[in-house]
Amino acid sequence: MDKLLMNLPAATLLNLDTAALRSPLLDLFCQDAYQEGDFVLTSGQPSTYYINGKLVTLHPQGALLVGRLLLDLIPPETVAVAGLTLGADPLVTAVSLVGMYSDGKRTTPEAQRALFPLIIRKEAKGHGTRAYIEGLTLPPGSPVTVLEDVVTTGQSALKAVDRLRDAGYTVNQILALVDRQQGGTELYQRHNLPFQALFTIQDIQAHWAILNPA
Repeated sequence: MDKLLMNLPAATLLNLDTAALRSPLLDLFCQDAYQEGDFVLTSGQPSTYYINGKLVTLHPQGALLVGRLLLDLIPPETVAVAGLTLGADPLVTAVSLVGMYSDGKRTTPEAQRALFPLIIRKEAKGHGTRAYIEGLTLPPGSPVTVLEDVVTTGQSALKAVDRLRDAGYTVNQILALVDRQQGGTELYQRHNLPFQALFTIQDIQAHWAILNPA
């Protein structure tokens, strides 16, 4: 099992400056999540590579890295983080949990940042309340940041935005781990949605080439 973990103690990951967390996160992406070959994406587009973000976000150290890095980018007025199931589920959980530790070093009440996690269903629940959104009900107009693991065309996060707005919330930003640069950025611009990604596909591929020389 130790082979699946990076040689970085949790205390180190908690205390490193967030700028120093990018390299180990890139290592995790290139370890298993990034693959080259012939694939068909969720969007239906063919691709010569595939990124399975869940192999990073469902990794114990990866969740901590992702939580800290994304937390740094979330506007101060934000009260919740949300995303479309299944890819965003571990993201909203990681960011919400890390937020309760603020900068990862202090657990005093004044250092904590409460960000409520919301999970958005692709289809309404088939029983009970038939809700699209799982999580606590927040006041109307609450500012929410949408999280996504890998952005291709941008449609998944946009669906999350629509569901949140239908529920009366305000979406202030979309954050992603990786931007494949295949139309997502342009889609969000057309909808006046601020967008940031931790990495572009070029970042991932350049790092993968260093770790896997021909």
